[in-house]
Amino acid sequence: MTTALVTNDATALGILAAILGFVFYTNSSEHPFWQKFYRFVPALLLCYFLPSLLNTFGIVDGHSSKLYFVASRYLLPACLVLLILSVDLKAILSLGPKALVMFLTGTLGIVIGGPVALLLMSLIDPSLTGGHGPDAVWRGMTTLAGSWIGGGANQAAMKEVYEVGGNIFSVMVTVDVIVANIWMAVLLFLASNAKQIDSKTGADTRAIDALRHKVEQYHAENARIPSLRDLMLIVAIGFGVTGIAHMCADWLAPFFSEHYPWTEKYSLTSSFFWLVVIVTTIGLALSFTPLRHYEAAGASKVGSAFLYVLVATIGLHMDVTKIMDTPEYFLLGIIWMIVHAALMLLVAKLIKAPLFYMAVGSQANVGGAASAPVVAAAFHPALAPVGVLLAVLGYAVGTYMAWLCGQLLQVVAN
Repeated sequence: MTTALVTNDATALGILAAILGFVFYTNSSEHPFWQKFYRFVPALLLCYFLPSLLNTFGIVDGHSSKLYFVASRYLLPACLVLLILSVDLKAILSLGPKALVMFLTGTLGIVIGGPVALLLMSLIDPSLTGGHGPDAVWRGMTTLAGSWIGGGANQAAMKEVYEVGGNIFSVMVTVDVIVANIWMAVLLFLASNAKQIDSKTGADTRAIDALRHKVEQYHAENARIPSLRDLMLIVAIGFGVTGIAHMCADWLAPFFSEHYPWTEKYSLTSSFFWLVVIVTTIGLALSFTPLRHYEAAGASKVGSAFLYVLVATIGLHMDVTKIMDTPEYFLLGIIWMIVHAALMLLVAKLIKAPLFYMAVGSQANVGGAASAPVVAAAFHPALAPVGVLLAVLGYAVGTYMAWLCGQLLQVVAN
């Protein structure tokens, strides 16, 4: 057995932090080389890929490292709380029913698209539905559902809830990034032709213009530079709720395991399942309190910082040499995205929804808070926060809907 070059987790964490710093520094660089580079290579992919090279080439043994365990049990729950904290249901409702319909249609497209894709691909390759171990295809697909409905935090949650193996997960992470970015490119192309498309479909865009002005006014009045007090309270909220959730999960999981063992197939005996559900629920409850105003001080940014550390630790479990061995998984992901896209376009046409609602509703699901603002800003820079708003709603429902998708995938696989 080959010993990794770096065996100290503190050193490994320092390397991961340096990698994340390098990616974010170069991603915002004005240098022409980096601008061209990141035009083709998503920063998020590098945050997975570069740490995976440490594992692939034996620099760090990701499987013996405890970094992922710590990140998934402490940073992930805190991250979910801080991302969900800023949900403003009133503001979302003010977008009008069509915006919510398109967002929920996108969620539905992911939930049913996975089982449909698996069913169709099983006709070509029956072995895709044959496995039941940790590297079973359906288990890996649950992490895609988590990512494409919510985001990286929900993806990591599904990895733990459904006990997804490292090999299938490494493939699904790549499928996730590549397929999602292809679809994002399509949405950006459509955004550049939004006026022509909306005029042909007869969509009423007056609500979007009014929303743009409201968003500009809200951020001008509320955004502030965070003080140390703000940051410490944000950390207190994130880790305080995490502590409560751990305490409750440590009681609920054994309770269901002892008294209702049959609920294991619904993940109710999993402490991690309860951990994620509890922090999501408390986060939603706190969004109705004055604590939600800490979003103006950067709550979601702190949460995102936690998320990217988690992303890097997940990368340590990846073996990139496995990617080219399984091209059928890319076809699986493409079929899945086609089902989602077809349903979005069909519903948008039926209700004459503006392209903005369709594009941002889809990307809020598939891309999450990292890319939904990019698509929204393609229509108008002031609309970028709308993408964040819907993406945060995706974080809130992502855990529940991805779990439901996992149950449907399990039925198809069996």
